[in-house]
Amino acid sequence: MKNMKTLRVKMVGLLATALILFSAFRADKPVVTIFMIGDSTMANKKIDGGNPERGWGMVLPGFFSEDIRIDNHAANGRSSKSFISEGRWEKVISKVKKGDYVFIQFGHNDEKADSTRHTDPGSTFDKILRRYVNETRAKGGIPVLFNSIVRRNFVPPKDDAIAKDVRRTPGEKEQPKEGTVLFDTHGAYLDAPRNVAKELGVTFIDMNKITHDLVQGLGPVESKKLFMFVEPNQVPAFPKGREDNTHLNVYGARTIAGLAVDAIGKEIPEL
Repeated sequence: MKNMKTLRVKMVGLLATALILFSAFRADKPVVTIFMIGDSTMANKKIDGGNPERGWGMVLPGFFSEDIRIDNHAANGRSSKSFISEGRWEKVISKVKKGDYVFIQFGHNDEKADSTRHTDPGSTFDKILRRYVNETRAKGGIPVLFNSIVRRNFVPPKDDAIAKDVRRTPGEKEQPKEGTVLFDTHGAYLDAPRNVAKELGVTFIDMNKITHDLVQGLGPVESKKLFMFVEPNQVPAFPKGREDNTHLNVYGARTIAGLAVDAIGKEIPEL
């Protein structure tokens, strides 16, 4: 009995020593921050009233260990241009240190006609992306360029209006008939991040292809489960319901974040 008690004391001592050593190792290991800049498809959301909307960046922390911190600065309605003009980029770049990452994803709002947000691919959009890359590198950070996720659009586009982020109330008006083919709504805005990445030697993650393959594979019915399709009288935040082909729900954000992490792991094994 005495031997058993002595053995227990020794085991507790060994475990305590191991925990101390492990804690010391974790404390010495530097924390890497991933800063995220982008639009509503990446952004953190308010969850008042049971709001199920999520940006994929909002759920990203759940995919990383504690020595990698996610600092998500993406914001609804922002373009690469307005993110700078509103002082948001200045706030981010002031915090970037050597070894940190900056994930950059714009395009949805750069397409808008609004002069405070609009940029042109192959011109002003590329120029701003270069600025993000160069200023990140000047701080010792590591930039990563992403292009936009798809809009869930199974209706053949008739004009440029298809690029608008339309939020409808169910039953508000007759919806256009959907087919089985997913149509692109971003055009050359998808190419600008890829081209700048190639030009400057930056890692590029093709989020559009990742999400296009996902949504097309699911088809027009099942893909609604990824986006903000809310029935009336189900969620206090949207008592009349919501039909939104652009913004993700909890399930959609988690699914797309998981696919993004798979791609990040392949391209940036250090993470």
